[in-house]
Amino acid sequence: MGRNALNPLKAVFILIVLLAFPSSVWAGGTLGRNIRFESRVLGYALQFRVYRPEGVDAATPLPTLYVTDGQWYLADGRIKATLDRLIAARTIQPLMAVFVDARDPDHLSENRRNAQFMCSQDYARFFAGELVPTVEASFAAIGDRDHRLIMGLSFGGLNAGCFGLMVPNVFGNIAMQSPASNRHVKLLTDLYRKNPLQPVRVFLSVGTRNDNTGAVRGFRRLLVKKGYDVTYKETPHGHDWANWRPLVDDILVTFYGHSQR
Repeated sequence: MGRNALNPLKAVFILIVLLAFPSSVWAGGTLGRNIRFESRVLGYALQFRVYRPEGVDAATPLPTLYVTDGQWYLADGRIKATLDRLIAARTIQPLMAVFVDARDPDHLSENRRNAQFMCSQDYARFFAGELVPTVEASFAAIGDRDHRLIMGLSFGGLNAGCFGLMVPNVFGNIAMQSPASNRHVKLLTDLYRKNPLQPVRVFLSVGTRNDNTGAVRGFRRLLVKKGYDVTYKETPHGHDWANWRPLVDDILVTFYGHSQR
């Protein structure tokens, strides 16, 4: 047998692996380059990146996940792989994701998140009147609130909570990972207490070590009492990626699992 010939037993093993794990398992979606957007509402430029799954025609409308602090979720290196894996395994339905960068695109050391995410009327108007319409005019998306999710961590989680009250006509689903600080969560709890029930589904999570656990638990109790549809998770970690990273799967399954369709 020649040196380059394939051993029969090895060939059989490779065939079994290929049959057990179709190529779609390894196929990845497409993450586009940064798209610059000049916002009239905010008076400055932002940038975002768009993910589309493998094997879905570009003209097929999809649900859309909007991620604040998108640059951090991408830098962590897991979220795209998680989307690829869950979609390929048919654990969740195919979806598009928009990763919004909170930084000044011309000076990346300047992060505007603290101002943007504090229940900012202008930031809500930017999403509702500029970003979402632009994305949906440029990419195939299902253009209704029930198929849009806004997700964020820390101050980005606070922003998602704010959007649940400020633009519930745009986002019917919100995901808050360790929203901000005790003080901010208590303010958010008070806002939800004073405002009427909104038709939004909520994912809320917090760590149990060096995180704002008590305030988030109180917020969850208030949401349940008000009648919100709440999925709640705690992890034995702090205000960091060890807490947030494993829950991305849970968020995606909560809103986009096939049983949710």
